[in-house]
Amino acid sequence: MRKILLGSVIAGAALLAPLAIGTASATGATTTAAPVAAPKTGVVTLAYAAWAPNTWYAVGARVTYGGKDYECIQAHTSLTGWEPPNVPALWKLLPGGSTSSPSPSATPTRSPSPSPSPSRSPSPSPSATPTVTPTPPPPGGKKVLGYFADWGVYGRQYFVKNIVTSGSAAKLTHINYAFGNVTNGQCAIGDSYADYDMAYTTANSVDGKADTWDAGALRGAFNQLRKLKAQYPNIKVIYSFGGWTWSGGFAQAAANPTAFANSCYNLLKDPRWADVFDGIDIDWEYPNACGLSCDSSGAAAFKNLMAALRARFGSSYLVTAAITADGTNGGKIDAADYAGAAQYVDWYNVMTYDYFGAWAAQGPTAPHSPLTSYSGIPTAGFYSDAAVQKLRSKGVPAAKLLLGIGFYGRGWTGVTQSAPGGTATGAAPGTYEAGIEDYKVLRNSCPATGTVAGTAYAKCGSNWWSYDTPATIGGKMTYAKNQGLGGAFFWEFSGDTANGELITAMSNGLR
Repeated sequence: MRKILLGSVIAGAALLAPLAIGTASATGATTTAAPVAAPKTGVVTLAYAAWAPNTWYAVGARVTYGGKDYECIQAHTSLTGWEPPNVPALWKLLPGGSTSSPSPSATPTRSPSPSPSPSRSPSPSPSATPTVTPTPPPPGGKKVLGYFADWGVYGRQYFVKNIVTSGSAAKLTHINYAFGNVTNGQCAIGDSYADYDMAYTTANSVDGKADTWDAGALRGAFNQLRKLKAQYPNIKVIYSFGGWTWSGGFAQAAANPTAFANSCYNLLKDPRWADVFDGIDIDWEYPNACGLSCDSSGAAAFKNLMAALRARFGSSYLVTAAITADGTNGGKIDAADYAGAAQYVDWYNVMTYDYFGAWAAQGPTAPHSPLTSYSGIPTAGFYSDAAVQKLRSKGVPAAKLLLGIGFYGRGWTGVTQSAPGGTATGAAPGTYEAGIEDYKVLRNSCPATGTVAGTAYAKCGSNWWSYDTPATIGGKMTYAKNQGLGGAFFWEFSGDTANGELITAMSNGLR
């Protein structure tokens, strides 16, 4: 992940059966449901066809499920677990009950894509009342982990309190706090003001109590995380070091892993905030490969670094790492000994996003977080399942792999083709950076018009975006469960809606 927004290709995830627009049914054929016109007043009503899994539903299609009628509001291919009452992002309940007459057969057709819904404020209010009923984290030990970016408290005005007001806190198991710096071979504070000095008011504090200036009082996000853990003791907080911008410091750290591990231990165990953190996360982009800068520490450097951290922190402290999702032959996964280091980590956050983007200004347009391969993919092996399978084939246990989800889209402008593979003239405009935009903005400004390789894309005007939706996240969570993965993680909180609909989709999907 990047210190400023996000990183380039980083991390992986897995898949046995492809998820795409035309998901095959049990018989090998793709089933398509036609939209049914609403009955006119005074005319005898015919029942709609029963909802079924592995079926393509266009916008406007109507079905019966559990004695009630529903209308499709987002085109998708259904899966078991996506029954209409379970996924309000896909279906709306129609007024009145279901009828009992059989539905007439109809020729399968697709309806036009939905028009944009009314605009909503893209910035979550720090004092908003949660609109989602809190639900416990998924059972069975599946992890739901989110990155909290320390710089979000500035322009984005996203505070730890927003995790609570969005209803997301009750659905999480872990938070990665990003980022600490890596400099002079040591772990270091990334932003002292945001981290432990910024004074919170009654309005933006987790518990509604303002910070004090008493001697020795902890302020900043560290104190807010302490308050969050008091309210949600199941949440574990992990301090993440490095990221796209600060990974250049790992080369010196790797030269003396023991000294590096000692510095990290001393920082996290500082008595001012020792109770806040439950673990350390290493985001090295990339060991023995190139990211913002190129590393030549050797294939064993990453393993040695993780071994030193485990030795220093012991077995009761979480030690994790965010790793590349480059599934190509001879790519970044092959450059370092991730399998050898797996014995020392609790899990890997496989960064299965940022595969494609407007750094290739002329395109071709392509989804930045494909779950599977697809016809026309610009680079073979640049998809989540390739990375997951590659890591597993090297001996990394599936249960130590978390699938990555981006709460943002990547996009191009000057595009005329709706489907992936079109040409472009450059990066689409974004709120904070060209070529990237939060999901909470795109869901209204450029709603999804299609899906490919288990993720969504959207064409609006001359702009073309790819991003995950609650529906595609549901599919990816099904994949994570089928693969026996340890759970899923996301980058990062502020990209979600004010009511946390993406986190909700992740939590529900892992149940």
